Amino acid sequence: MNKIVTTQELIDILKKIASKIEMHEEELTDLDRQIGDGDHGTNLKRGFHELLPILESSSNKTTTELLNSCSMIMMSKVGGSSGPLLATAFMRMAKETELNKMLLAAAEGIKMRGKAAVGEKTMLDVLEPFAKTFDELLQKGENSKSALEKALKVAYDSKESIKNKPATKGRASYLGERSVGIVDPGSQSMYYILETLVENYND
Repeated sequence: MNKIVTTQELIDILKKIASKIEMHEEELTDLDRQIGDGDHGTNLKRGFHELLPILESSSNKTTTELLNSCSMIMMSKVGGSSGPLLATAFMRMAKETELNKMLLAAAEGIKMRGKAAVGEKTMLDVLEPFAKTFDELLQKGENSKSALEKALKVAYDSKESIKNKPATKGRASYLGERSVGIVDPGSQSMYYILETLVENYND
């Protein structure tokens, strides 16, 4: 059964994502120092922290209104490539009401905005397999919680697999073979976002 997402559910999960990102800020920044600008964790923490006042005042908004507000915050407050990518993801999600369609739309938005494909060592390597697996399992009749848990395992395996390939996008691509063996910080942060969703999902 496809899950219609409510505004309160979005508010609750986004607050928890903000906490998770803050918890892992140093780890994400350390990863980014190895293959990027060294500011990924800091940027994400700032962006999600800026969301908190919006979330506190959004209980009467529609999910579309809330997600569009999130998009604007990501664009204006998160530096680097992650800001525009996450802004696009939220903007695409705002057009949907069902969780599986929101996730597919987010992945498609990031793919188009970043001109990326799975296998290029980006956050898409985590989000797209997750979204597609979740959707496919739902269509086969799996319940949402079980489908999410299985999708998270697929996303984790994809993240770990791509770690052993060279980066071909962004600043990390300048390192070529030296990026092999390092987890992409965008992939890791996206994994934490999805992990938080799965941990806190209720049918």
